[in-house]
Amino acid sequence: MALERAWYRKSPWLIMLRPLSAVFTALAERRRSQYLNGTKPVWRAPVPVIVVGNISVGGTGKSPLVIWLVNWLRRQGYTPGVVSRGYGAKPPAFPFSVTSTTLPSEGGDEPVMIARRTAVPLVIDPDRPAAVRNLLQHFDCDIIISDDGMQHYSLGRDIEIAVVDGQRGFANGRGLPEGPLREPVERLAGVDLIVVNGKAAQHPGYPYSEMHLQPGRVHPVDVTCDALPDSLQNFAETNPMVHGVAAIGNPERFFSVLEAHGLRVERHAFSDHHAYKMDDFSFAGGESIIMTEKDAVKCAHLPLKNAWYLPVDAQLDDAFAEQLTERLQALKYDK
Repeated sequence: MALERAWYRKSPWLIMLRPLSAVFTALAERRRSQYLNGTKPVWRAPVPVIVVGNISVGGTGKSPLVIWLVNWLRRQGYTPGVVSRGYGAKPPAFPFSVTSTTLPSEGGDEPVMIARRTAVPLVIDPDRPAAVRNLLQHFDCDIIISDDGMQHYSLGRDIEIAVVDGQRGFANGRGLPEGPLREPVERLAGVDLIVVNGKAAQHPGYPYSEMHLQPGRVHPVDVTCDALPDSLQNFAETNPMVHGVAAIGNPERFFSVLEAHGLRVERHAFSDHHAYKMDDFSFAGGESIIMTEKDAVKCAHLPLKNAWYLPVDAQLDDAFAEQLTERLQALKYDK
């Protein structure tokens, strides 16, 4: 997290890492070229594949977009499936099917969250082609969404969607480890669609669509609790001071949403994908705890009192849906 803060503060000492960044960027570009020119094999699925990813490390809002895509594709008559690496997951074996009842320790926090929200068939495997083959073998899917799969070039893709954090942009614009970029910004010229999460503080340099995350109703973390979900406005009226908890790529975005709705927030930011223990909540007193939906799937087993989570829904304009429709219609697959 210290290195991440340095990236976005554009700390001058990072220049010492430039030689390493030059090597990393050269290797990344060489690896991509090997897949593009056929030196390394690319497996293509018999159904369309949509890759949702980014060119920087850390969260940008991919999971809400994946959930939006699942729901949107269903409305268009498709039967989607999702594949993911399952960061931090330790299943009995790969490939592994994730459902709404899967433990986050086995399926990963984001895949479990997506499965709970959508009930979509979802398979995790670091080997993305293996995940897709397993998905098609066991489920009747006619289109695949690869979550965070932009750099997994062994899996052929028909549509690439890059997600950019509008608030943080590309930091210092440098590749790892001097900056947060997995690939140069110019990589965006080759994707089909760019989605900026929130207002763009820094224009990505290419045409894009804006995505806004709309807060939903506040739910209790304890699924056995009989408390009803409530609006964030009502929650703020009865809980003016809260402990905000977030282990996501950009915790500040979550805290800012809470404050924008009238809450006074004591911030508790953890590293992305943090595995919670009760000791992490030693701060808790009489105030309510409110966390992200991704955090809640990892805290359901903890005996937390007065703990709540706030789901968000992605909102995209009609122009994005129209562009996506055009690209799908141009694909040469039998549907």
